[in-house]
Amino acid sequence: MTSITSEYPLVSFKFFLARLWFVIPIYFFGVMVMKNFRNIPRFIWAYVISLLIVIGWTISQHALNGFSEHSAHWVMSPFYNDHTSYGAVLAVFIPIIFGLLFYYQKPSQRFFSALVLVILLVAIYLSISRAAWASVIIAIGVFVLFRFRIRISWLLSGFMILLFFLWSFQGQILMKLERNKQDSSSDFIEHVQSMSNIATDASNLERINRWMSAIRMFEARPIQGWGPGTYQFVYAPFQSVEQKTVISTNVGNKGTAHSEYLLALSEQGLMGMLSLIIIMILVTLTALRIYKSVADKRVKTMGLIIYLGLTTYIAHAFFNNFLDTDKMSVPFWGLVAALVAIDLYHKDKISLDKDIDFEN
Repeated sequence: MTSITSEYPLVSFKFFLARLWFVIPIYFFGVMVMKNFRNIPRFIWAYVISLLIVIGWTISQHALNGFSEHSAHWVMSPFYNDHTSYGAVLAVFIPIIFGLLFYYQKPSQRFFSALVLVILLVAIYLSISRAAWASVIIAIGVFVLFRFRIRISWLLSGFMILLFFLWSFQGQILMKLERNKQDSSSDFIEHVQSMSNIATDASNLERINRWMSAIRMFEARPIQGWGPGTYQFVYAPFQSVEQKTVISTNVGNKGTAHSEYLLALSEQGLMGMLSLIIIMILVTLTALRIYKSVADKRVKTMGLIIYLGLTTYIAHAFFNNFLDTDKMSVPFWGLVAALVAIDLYHKDKISLDKDIDFEN
């Protein structure tokens, strides 16, 4: 619908078709393929083993450049555009591979999973992607919520209290953040501290600039938006002079809205963003249903670790947008397909693999 009303219909319909190339074969066909439960771990390993090759290339190039902070931004080229998309994919598979340590029974499978997990952890550390680090921590928090069965009502109450606290003390919080002058650094502690620097860190300031541009675009066209795939072509006039940074550009060649949700809001209007949020909510409800209703521990474990992997991107999507790329769309829609396949076909099955003794 928003492609029809787009500022550039040709761009939007091309974008729309490109999205269908991911959703139809990876999600809809994926659900059918994953009727066979064994195809779920096969899908995971097919991507991860390929990813290990990219990691090997990236670390070797990083080493040749002295593991410098500057080179960490581009050494994953030509496989990934930059360190943020690379880090986002690593974050997706870290909780999944960690969970496979408990899913598998054979020592050889567990050893290989542990080895791959170590490689992924080293790779995400070297990626210096702060959003990726944060998304893994959020996944750990979500695991705690599932493991201890914390009620959603408690969670919502805590969230509302947090929002009230942030609103009540927003002035003091902003003053505290503005006093943080720590820029991105090769030092791990300093790099983490730079996450809250909204005074001098160009990356953080540019992200705010892109977010505010997206909001202004929404205010100009709140219903139909500017059309899918058009942000980079129309956002320049919506930038504020006061918010532009040393890395700002008017030609749209350095990323888009840096937020999956705000990108949808600016390009597809309010309903576009709500539809994306609803998808994320339905993914979460499906994972909850699997965790609560499945008796078989292996099926439950697989459902949980898949959702934890998806959680990293659901959180990451607040800070970046990569669902328009094959590198993220394939694992995202593939893992969603795996969750749906478990919900539809595998909830009531007990023995799925002759190698496993399900009584232990």
